Amino acid sequence: MTEMKPVNEATAAKADAPKKMVLPDAQTITYVKHWTDRLFSFRVTRPSSLRFRSGEFVMIGLMGDPDPKTGKQKPLLRAYSIASPSWDEELEFYSIKVQDGPLTSKLQHIQVGDELILRPKPVGTLVHDALLPGKRLWFFATGTGFAPFASLLREPQTYEDYDEVIITHTCREVGELEYGAALIESLKTDELLNELIGEGFWKKIKYYPTTTREESPKMGRITDLMRSGEAFADLGVPPLNAETDRAMICGNLAFNLELKQMFEDYGLEEGANSDPKHYVVEKAFLD
Repeated sequence: MTEMKPVNEATAAKADAPKKMVLPDAQTITYVKHWTDRLFSFRVTRPSSLRFRSGEFVMIGLMGDPDPKTGKQKPLLRAYSIASPSWDEELEFYSIKVQDGPLTSKLQHIQVGDELILRPKPVGTLVHDALLPGKRLWFFATGTGFAPFASLLREPQTYEDYDEVIITHTCREVGELEYGAALIESLKTDELLNELIGEGFWKKIKYYPTTTREESPKMGRITDLMRSGEAFADLGVPPLNAETDRAMICGNLAFNLELKQMFEDYGLEEGANSDPKHYVVEKAFLD
């Protein structure tokens, strides 16, 4: 015969309380920073089994609202480039906020300690394996397309393979450049990276930020600045050519297509993991 336990208000309330939903492939938020009213970054725990190449992306998300009829919830997932390098103990992401967006309208409110869904199957084209050896590596980004390059800028292979690394970042407003500018500046004083990659590795980087709406030191779309020759003059480098230059693109669809055509005109060919060439484009990104 089992002993009868007295029921008090606390135990009764606990029994009636709804059970917390267990998220599939759950990871815990460890850090959140809001850069502007449209942009934020966050870090999450990394699954012990996750292996990825710097520049790849994974599917992350949250549970959607309950179905009005069934009450069931489905996960809302979106492809996000991993902004942290492959050796980091945590995973970093950089996101836009869309007020009526199915996922980002919810994701922008996450706090430290919350959980999100992370499908541990990384894929992507912005990896070193998809490029032939070269002298100079270009990163071309718009908006949150900077994320995969935040990973690659902290990847030792980037500096082992290239003598020079040029990153262009085009945004509408100055504040939207802050995440990238702060990351690049932090490389100079990062003791771990300077030890891991080599003292002064960051001197190989040339950073070229531009804005298209708000006044800044350099105005204009990077494609227009390249066509006029202004970008190359500012950077002190010749126009791209297939013998020395390799490039990665991560931006909105129109930007990607415009740069692809420019690269073809320069004589560069698009590569892939299975067929390395002169440049690659991240097709999963939409700003």
